[in-house]
Amino acid sequence: MKLIAARIQNYRSARDTGWFQIEQGKTILVGPNEAGKTVILEALRRLKAPSGVPGFKALRDYPRSSYNTDIQSKKRNPAEIPVVTGRFSLDEDDVAAIGEEYRGASFVVTRFLDRSAQSSFEGGPEDAVYTDAVRKSLRRMAAHIDLRRREQEVESGDDSARQDLDAILADWKIGKTTVSHDRAEALKQWLEDIESEVDEQNQSEERRHTELLSLVGTASARRDALTTLYKRMPVFVYFEDYFRIRPNLHLGHLADRVDQGLLDDDRYDYGNLCLLRLLGFTPRQLSDLGNVTLGSDDDDEGFEQYREPLDERDLQLNAASLELTKAIQSAWQPNATKSEADTLRIKADGQYLKVVVEDELGVEVELDQRSAGFRWLVSFFVVFFAESREKYANAILLLDEPGLSLHGLKQRDFRSTVSRLAETNQTLYTTHSPFLVGPDELALVRVVEMRDRNKGTVVHEGVTGGSPVALLPLQEALGYDLGQSLFMQKRTLVLEGITDYFYFEAASRLITQSGIAKLDDNIALVPAGSAGKVVYFATILHANRLKVAALLDSDRAGENAAKQDTLVHTLKNRNILRTADYCEAHVAHSEIEDLVRDTLIAIARDSFECDVEETANQQVNRSISSILEERIPGFSKYRMAKLFVAWTRDHAAEDLSERERAAWRGLIAAVNRALR
Repeated sequence: MKLIAARIQNYRSARDTGWFQIEQGKTILVGPNEAGKTVILEALRRLKAPSGVPGFKALRDYPRSSYNTDIQSKKRNPAEIPVVTGRFSLDEDDVAAIGEEYRGASFVVTRFLDRSAQSSFEGGPEDAVYTDAVRKSLRRMAAHIDLRRREQEVESGDDSARQDLDAILADWKIGKTTVSHDRAEALKQWLEDIESEVDEQNQSEERRHTELLSLVGTASARRDALTTLYKRMPVFVYFEDYFRIRPNLHLGHLADRVDQGLLDDDRYDYGNLCLLRLLGFTPRQLSDLGNVTLGSDDDDEGFEQYREPLDERDLQLNAASLELTKAIQSAWQPNATKSEADTLRIKADGQYLKVVVEDELGVEVELDQRSAGFRWLVSFFVVFFAESREKYANAILLLDEPGLSLHGLKQRDFRSTVSRLAETNQTLYTTHSPFLVGPDELALVRVVEMRDRNKGTVVHEGVTGGSPVALLPLQEALGYDLGQSLFMQKRTLVLEGITDYFYFEAASRLITQSGIAKLDDNIALVPAGSAGKVVYFATILHANRLKVAALLDSDRAGENAAKQDTLVHTLKNRNILRTADYCEAHVAHSEIEDLVRDTLIAIARDSFECDVEETANQQVNRSISSILEERIPGFSKYRMAKLFVAWTRDHAAEDLSERERAAWRGLIAAVNRALR
């Protein structure tokens, strides 16, 4: 099961974020301070939190400016106020657990302000609707039973079956009421109660009774399926920068505070409590083990009782140390040899528990003597492993501003660590750092803003409409990568804009993986920002004696750029590539989107329920972008490019049409020739 979309409402600064898509691997939330990024993670966490995490509290969590008018006045009922909604896709195991009829359906869960939850399906078998035909069938069934009772002189009164039925249907409305689980249960009980009274010789009534039971049985089966899926939901593991491991613990003092409920600041002790959960002990259990004393030396049974729990403690400490060491080394020292790597050790002596680090010289130092960045990384893995224990393969990881104390290049390494975690655990994280947003990860970014407090926090899926402050880490990430790419690679293909970059990078990767063609690994892709800016990039790169080619759309902007004397003089004609040269049919004003025309038609049908295939076939000379823009309200080229990138992650080159494969084969070959 994967989270594919979410929506936050009525929670602190988030009045309604609107639906925003979640990536299969990792999703990155960027935005200025006070925009509501943390609010989004904290709300998502409670969709299904680990045990011990408190639920919503109306006083603290409902938008403060509306609390008196809505909650205090009892104008709104917390049980009816949605806070966080998640939409999940089902994998093969989920479908196998609930039935093939739900293949292709989405599982939707909403958590309300009173902490209750409600689940439903989008797609799959629908709950039956109380129609006029159903009403007539029920009334005829009741009339049949009442007639049988009068014939048999049953002393239950006239029309008793009809009266019982009317009580059940009292608030049912034709065409509006669904025969959901609770309603179905009452109706099912009525049908089972009268089952023995149905005339066996009356085939019409026998059939009617069977059909009505089937109607309510579908609702029960649907409820069972929802219950099964709710149990299979991923747990949401949340980590913020404040959760730190204290390297020296007095177990007795911590156990006393836990027993007496004196943990005033959960954040202070949270990391240490997670450490003990990781070890498999409560603070009191570890404290009691520190007080174990040996009886008589001659008492073998007493010695065994003394030794057994201490050995168990040592084994648990050692196992946790090994697990943490492996994780820390993969993130902190990914290229170190075993002899060079640091080793983490958790030690217990009486009431004293400490975390130490052994370096390559064999010297042990307490964790608090290492850098803040290293301590943060240790704390992160302790909380993650503790909260996802036994559910590691079915957890969604939420990181709030990860790695603030890490050096920029260490943050870049940690970005790789997050990518590895995201292969098995979906991950969402907030950041202001350009080092935690890869240049090839812009499609994974969601921009969080709060321009108007009356509207609250909103989430944008595109990077084109955000404020300069919100987009700063993206601009810095692109700037850093551009600075690296411009002069580190000797061969550069300049593209018009970021959407061209998305299409070229994703399609060329797909083509390369299939073996149809291979883009030279030494070629860097650089988006210029617009067709008009291509000439500036090309001139600067060429002046530094680098090999440069440009790919331009064949629209008016591309035509104008291609005719600039400076560009022609700098690159020569053979290094100025045009999209029209690689489209099978001539498309007036063709763009890079026309190289994946057939696939975009399919994506539009699946993602927007907009079928433009007939129009595209009739207007073969028209660019696919103009057709989609005409047919899809609020069409965004950026969003369509992101959808194509997502499509390539789940498909192979063989899923492209034959003419699309031919177009990309020719284009990649031309780029390689131009930059040979």
